[in-house]
Amino acid sequence: MKVELTFAAATDTGRQRTHNEDNFLIDKKLRLFLVADGMGGHAAGEIASSIAVHEIRDVVHNSRDLIDRYRVDHPGVQGYEILQVLEHAIQAACSAVHARAQAEPDKRGMGTTATVLLIAGGGDHLRGFIAHVGDSRVYLARQNQCHILTEDHSLMNELVRRGKLNREQIESSPYKQYKNAVTRAVGVYGSVEVDTFDFDILPGDRFLLCSDGMYAYVEEGELPKQLADGEVKDVPRKLIETANQSGGHDNITAVVVRIGETSSTELAPRTTEVSLKLEVLKGMQMFRYLSYKELVRVSNIAEMIELDTDQVIFSTGQPGDAMYVVLSGSVKLKKADTVVAELVRGAHFGEMALVDRSVRSLTATASEGTRLVVIHRKDFYDIIKREPALATKMLWSFVQVLGARLRKTTNDLSDALHGDRHGQETEAENLFQD
Repeated sequence: MKVELTFAAATDTGRQRTHNEDNFLIDKKLRLFLVADGMGGHAAGEIASSIAVHEIRDVVHNSRDLIDRYRVDHPGVQGYEILQVLEHAIQAACSAVHARAQAEPDKRGMGTTATVLLIAGGGDHLRGFIAHVGDSRVYLARQNQCHILTEDHSLMNELVRRGKLNREQIESSPYKQYKNAVTRAVGVYGSVEVDTFDFDILPGDRFLLCSDGMYAYVEEGELPKQLADGEVKDVPRKLIETANQSGGHDNITAVVVRIGETSSTELAPRTTEVSLKLEVLKGMQMFRYLSYKELVRVSNIAEMIELDTDQVIFSTGQPGDAMYVVLSGSVKLKKADTVVAELVRGAHFGEMALVDRSVRSLTATASEGTRLVVIHRKDFYDIIKREPALATKMLWSFVQVLGARLRKTTNDLSDALHGDRHGQETEAENLFQD
């Protein structure tokens, strides 16, 4: 069953600017959506953003055969190849903008943000691919919640991320005058670091790609309703009207994309699986500090397996190379023939295998029909190497989990020792009683 996709876009100069340096592009056939917010004097920002959107579109168009072959269920093309196309497209745009600036001295230093969403896949199984530079954004509204899928490459966000100040302090800080400064831009130099990200798209998902002139006035709690109400063609203009009524301090651009709702029973299992996997991961202490986007990154490396009753997951003495999370059903952990624990939904086990190569100390068996999420050591290492902030959060949580288990073990040993002593003292008292 094919999922319906609708979209619309609008841009506006705003109330305080004399010309519009924003640009956007929608390519229906490619299912490509992008926003670019230019910067630079003498209308150079408008030129930079225009060059960028068209250069990105041309590079993606030249790779359309690869994109058309992409199927999630039949992966003749891997997702990372699509991300490489988008990264190459932004690098090509960066080179083109920089070359133009070098050729025309009055445009030197011009640049632009570039935030790209490509929807790929076939039939009922769609996947989103994002490439991003600068401080424009992609929002996802899913199941009445709003999530930001991009990170602002701005001075303010970097200071907040490093703990130099919090967001409430920005207006009173000495950095206030630099609050619109970006730390990455397309075209200022000949190349740029590009963030990339891919994720499952579900029926009912709604996206907003926008410049900072839009999201400065966005109430994230209201966004899911705003993106769902009325005809999609009217939504961008309504959002822009709200921004202008609230001040309109900058150019304002909004691109809205809706994925159709469906009652198809074909789609229900996949939707349930994706949602359940994210829900269970979010509830785990190991991932408690992760943002939604970071949880999706973990979900991307997590494999789901199904087990029959009494099926062995691993045995005592086997080398360990993965941790497991119970998605549904239950798992028994046994030492010899003794059951030491029975784990249900949300419980995780085998996590020590992520950090060392020791053999399993227990045997794990499915107590009933069970689904598990599996995270392999190699994939875990890959993600923490690529994502330092995510790695810090995960490793900190990992230490907390191990610390809690060590304390419990220490307390159990202490209780056991005290119990033995109490028993010995009682025996001695009985021995010397008349």
